[in-house]
Amino acid sequence: MTLDLAPRPDAVGPRPDAGRVAAELDAATSGLDAPLGGLHLGALRWNAADMLRRANGVPIRVASKSIRSRPVIEALLRVPGYAGVMAYTLTEGLWLATTIDDVLVGYPTADRGAIRSLAIDPELARRITIMVDSVEQLDLIDQVLAPSRRETVQVCLELDAAWRAPGLGHVGVRRSPVRTPEQAGELAARIAERPGFRLIGLMAYEAQVAGIADGAAGPSGRFLRWMRERSMEELRERRAAVVAAVGRHVDLRFVNGGGTGSLELTASDPSVTELAAGSGLFAGHYFDGYAGFTPAPASAFALDVVRRPDGKHATLLGGGWIASGPPGEDRLPKPVHPAGLSFIGREAAGEVQSPVIGGDAGDLRPGDRVWLRHAKSGELSEHLDAFQVVHGGRVVDVVSTYRGDGKAFL
Repeated sequence: MTLDLAPRPDAVGPRPDAGRVAAELDAATSGLDAPLGGLHLGALRWNAADMLRRANGVPIRVASKSIRSRPVIEALLRVPGYAGVMAYTLTEGLWLATTIDDVLVGYPTADRGAIRSLAIDPELARRITIMVDSVEQLDLIDQVLAPSRRETVQVCLELDAAWRAPGLGHVGVRRSPVRTPEQAGELAARIAERPGFRLIGLMAYEAQVAGIADGAAGPSGRFLRWMRERSMEELRERRAAVVAAVGRHVDLRFVNGGGTGSLELTASDPSVTELAAGSGLFAGHYFDGYAGFTPAPASAFALDVVRRPDGKHATLLGGGWIASGPPGEDRLPKPVHPAGLSFIGREAAGEVQSPVIGGDAGDLRPGDRVWLRHAKSGELSEHLDAFQVVHGGRVVDVVSTYRGDGKAFL
């Protein structure tokens, strides 16, 4: 079948919970060998609809690195309200652009082979926009092929969206060196006057808002919510000034911002014309910790029990599928089925084995399966060739991951 993520009645009903999703995935795939990944179609549709609700009419560009499954990305693009892709690397963008008309590469590139492939192909040059934040990146492209020997390259200027907070310093990730309206206007002017380039977009990713789980109770949660609100106030004013400064030199086609964790906040900024999101579709367990939204747990993976070291523990084969970011427990997979299982502190989730304790761990036998949720989203696809799509108690589709398609971009 062709994967269909368009909203259905089950996408506006009660949000499926993790236990129910994992149990349904387990029952539908009982005849398949682990490791395997499952996608719950009802939960995927629920999440796709909920992200659109939170975006409040602002188009969502699909962040491909948070999915890493071409059939799923293309299915999401068939849903009204989703438009275009934000790719991770230029090599990925070149591959996606064979069928997708609008690809923004979210990070600057130094891949000379990929730059050449883009620069000599009129159709790819029309479909793909690459990210820049300095003149040196333009110089690199010109070193690969001079403007007279290539197509015009479309570029997007990235703005530093971090918050410089009194007493806190730099709050956010360290990305672009372009921060002020003056800096943005100067770079825009240099791009506009330079042969072989066309500046069509502006992006500002507020990681300290979109990527921070703020749902904790007590002082820490209150501080994080205060930080998010203050940071967005500062960025809303600065982004508007940057858009005006850049607009004195070029006509921008789009202004991109946000992420799954900040859709409604970023959508409220009148200078933003599109959002970027992807993690909220699969909804790793990291997103359980947000105050403003709770996505349905649409994805999970199963591992085999292969030994019982004693009467309290069961040992899974593999399991060290760790999410990116600062090391911590919130980056580990979370066992969800059978209920009550947890890792042990001295081993956690390991590359070769992962012992679990609690719940019915003592009753598990070799050949039983344990279902886990990945902490984030797209990284799960790096460990699997395909996902089994489950709906109505059975597997209704199998969709390949990038890995299953023989692709490993970074």
